[in-house]
Amino acid sequence: MKFLENPPRFLFFTGKGGVGKTSVACATALTLAQEGKRVLLVSTDPASNVGQVFGVTIGNTVTPIPLAPGLSALEIDPEQAAAAYRERIIAPVRDLLPAEEIAGIVESLSGSCTTEIASFDEFTSLLADETVFGAYDHIVFDTAPTGHTIRLLQLPGSWTSFLEAGKGDPSCLGPLSGLDKHRSMYAAAVDALTDQTRTRLVLVARAQASALAELERTYGELNQIGITSGSLVVNGVLPDMVGDDELTMAVRARERAVLDALPETLSVLPLDELELKAFNMVGIGALESLFTRSVSAPDTGLPDVSGDDDLVDAPLAALVDELELDGHGLVLCMGKGGVGKTTVAAAIAVALARRGHAVHLTTTDPAAHLTETLHGSVPGLAVSRIDPLEAVQAYREHVMSTKGKALDADGRAALAEDLLSPCTEEVAVFQQFSRIVHESRRTFVVVDTAPTGHTLLLLDATGSYHREMARQIGDSLNFTTPLMRLQDPALTKVVLVTLAETTPVLEAEGLADDLKRAGIYPWGWVVNGSVAAARPESPFLKQRAASERELIDRVRSRSGRVAVVPLFAQEPIGVDRLAGLTADTHQSA
Repeated sequence: MKFLENPPRFLFFTGKGGVGKTSVACATALTLAQEGKRVLLVSTDPASNVGQVFGVTIGNTVTPIPLAPGLSALEIDPEQAAAAYRERIIAPVRDLLPAEEIAGIVESLSGSCTTEIASFDEFTSLLADETVFGAYDHIVFDTAPTGHTIRLLQLPGSWTSFLEAGKGDPSCLGPLSGLDKHRSMYAAAVDALTDQTRTRLVLVARAQASALAELERTYGELNQIGITSGSLVVNGVLPDMVGDDELTMAVRARERAVLDALPETLSVLPLDELELKAFNMVGIGALESLFTRSVSAPDTGLPDVSGDDDLVDAPLAALVDELELDGHGLVLCMGKGGVGKTTVAAAIAVALARRGHAVHLTTTDPAAHLTETLHGSVPGLAVSRIDPLEAVQAYREHVMSTKGKALDADGRAALAEDLLSPCTEEVAVFQQFSRIVHESRRTFVVVDTAPTGHTLLLLDATGSYHREMARQIGDSLNFTTPLMRLQDPALTKVVLVTLAETTPVLEAEGLADDLKRAGIYPWGWVVNGSVAAARPESPFLKQRAASERELIDRVRSRSGRVAVVPLFAQEPIGVDRLAGLTADTHQSA
């Protein structure tokens, strides 16, 4: 593997969700450990599944991996990190300050901004604090999907600039936390990220045009902040031994065409291709096989399920039929990154629009590629994106023209300075999301949400806003918050999208449980890209199809409303192909 030649101390794996970053990062960490190195594998994804891959409960503490001497893992859990962060600030003064002052500090540290900064604080300490990372030869970062990671890697520079320019003490850093410590820590993190001898960025993708286009944008943005050491890994390429049936030939031709036309920026990077395996990447044995070539399809002993009618006759069109009955409403497509949320959201929106409804299709994903997926227009269908930069600009202008209107020059300068905080983005994005939720009272609004972890942070902001409204208004007046609309099944339909693979299904189940705790119940499920529903003829693909059966049955045990979308020979890009996903019977797109 080229990306493993002379590996530096820090290895970052990034890319679009669902392309196999976690598998490649875990296999890399395992390989280095088996070479005798001391390795710490860190997940910065709020919806990490590193523990599931190794079959170990990890969480927010460094945990040795059994059967892999030298390898330990850590999942930066946003909530646990925030709780620990608050305690570090409050504990030294708990017995020294009045109760009301302590309560004020607690309140200032209770928002989603603190959650983000706490995770970020842990991240920078791993890069810049020798007392934290000094015991390891390598730290391998399995990052969240692209948009979240870009923000994470940009934050050291953003906070450094903010602290250098600011005169005050931003509340989410804590009033007593000591800005000099933060300033030096963030500067050291920036130095580590931009030093090619210490940091390598491994860009992971599938042989899909959209995934590679997103990687090109990611690499360009990270280049702008000085992160220039890159390597490219294309994961899940069909091996030669799969066969030559019609589906295989079409998928292979699609992959070669994409690889032959790599974006210019990526084409100059060292390239490694990893083969698709007939089994899921769970467990030490599976990870050890990832960097090797297959010579034959393994005999899993599973029956051929590729002709089962109940897998084929579960059309997405049936879900659209039910959604249409209400005449309006909010449809939230959620799930792990890379499972096809954007495709499913766009297909539902196109179907509703073609049936004559006014539809607003939008995305909350910072790495949105809605336009590329739609690649066309439909009468009645409006498309938008909650752009964090535009949202921040609009929010700042609104605050200055309202709260800042009556202030004197010094007050306006202080307010403008406060609005430069990187945490302003979370508030601004939440406000735009709230407007979209409100719009669904009159029309169909279909939302392609960000990958799971980022969406949970957004919903956390929604819950924080609801609790604050309830606290301020109490029982004296009626009010409706965005969270209350999300909890109302008559107004909101949550569609969980997954692949028939172990980790996406486990993560979707975890998301469903998180939603229930917030009083939000999934309305339906979509199993996307099913090999079994595509009726493969290749023995290799039949092995993969057989491994799907148990997982699809598991999804069906959680919901009576499940659609199964087959793997198509052509990527479902463009209005006509998207419409094919909601045809009464599946047709080749």
